[in-house]
Amino acid sequence: MARNNKKSSGFKCEHPPINRCPICCIVPPHMLENVAVNGNPQQRSWAFHTLNVSAQLRGRRDIVGAISFAPSPGEKRRTIYDAQNSQQLPGTVVRHEGDAPSSDEAVNEAYDAAGATYDLFYEVFDRNSIDDKGLRLDSTVHYGVKYDNAFWNGDQMVYGDGDGELFQRFTKSIDVIGHELTHGVTQYEAGLQYYGEPGALNESFSDVFGSLVKQKVKNQTAEEADWIIGEGLLASAVKGVGIRSMKAPGTAYDDSVLGKDPQPGHMKDMYTGQDDNGGVHINSGIPNYAFYLAAVEIGGYAWEKAGKIWYIALRDRLRARADFKKAANVTIQIAGELYGVSSNEQKAVQNAWQKVGVL
Repeated sequence: MARNNKKSSGFKCEHPPINRCPICCIVPPHMLENVAVNGNPQQRSWAFHTLNVSAQLRGRRDIVGAISFAPSPGEKRRTIYDAQNSQQLPGTVVRHEGDAPSSDEAVNEAYDAAGATYDLFYEVFDRNSIDDKGLRLDSTVHYGVKYDNAFWNGDQMVYGDGDGELFQRFTKSIDVIGHELTHGVTQYEAGLQYYGEPGALNESFSDVFGSLVKQKVKNQTAEEADWIIGEGLLASAVKGVGIRSMKAPGTAYDDSVLGKDPQPGHMKDMYTGQDDNGGVHINSGIPNYAFYLAAVEIGGYAWEKAGKIWYIALRDRLRARADFKKAANVTIQIAGELYGVSSNEQKAVQNAWQKVGVL
């Protein structure tokens, strides 16, 4: 039965569908809404604060990067800023490209993970930064006071420090950083609208490449990877391993404060309500699981074949209103073009989409 029984709190982290990339937050609104209901007084206060800040972001953009230049192909341009617990972006520059490591762990984590994300796209997919034209990678750490989220605002990455009881600092998880930066890639390529199935695909592509960034850094095969998004992000007292599981949607957490992971792994359980921009963070579990199944059946390193298929789909074939069926048909077609009709790779992709009920 389709899931459509959530009551709206009135708070949303994202814009309604627009042409530009919306404010794309890593922590889904349903998690924060659960904290606002189930947490202790301080946790409820943190949750409402985070939801309010995220709502304010819907109506404005903090434009950064006043200096214009064209980096050489393959040249990283990372700049890390410190908001010093304010909500003013970008903040004070604390590390430029090539600078020695900082004494601040969050600064180094943001710097290193942005570099790892750049490397995946450049070395594996021959992509020169987020826009494929050498876009500088700007990140702000220490945003707000105990802000429980991280987001891509269309121009840069922004990381909160977490409240310490439910969420740790948001630079701690490399897949979170890879996820958010991939929203930028989607912004410049498919431009998937942030609502319903296109929005769930938008979230899923970010999970796919966020996970691949982590897998490549760890040199893990598809079989060896944990496929957890937000590994290490939850505080030790929380009953959970992350915020999403691509391998087993719906099992990432089951906690008295955060609630239970609502992600489905099959179309029969798809959420059909209006919350979360029509379930963009919830229903992403379906294409996430499809990618996992395809990658494991293909075998080896997931970024080499499955990742290439999904990247070409994002770059060349999918557009703003693409739904799950369109993504399925496109990835199957690309697998045939790359590896041969009826190849093991094409069969793996087709099997995956059939197993999750899209085909």
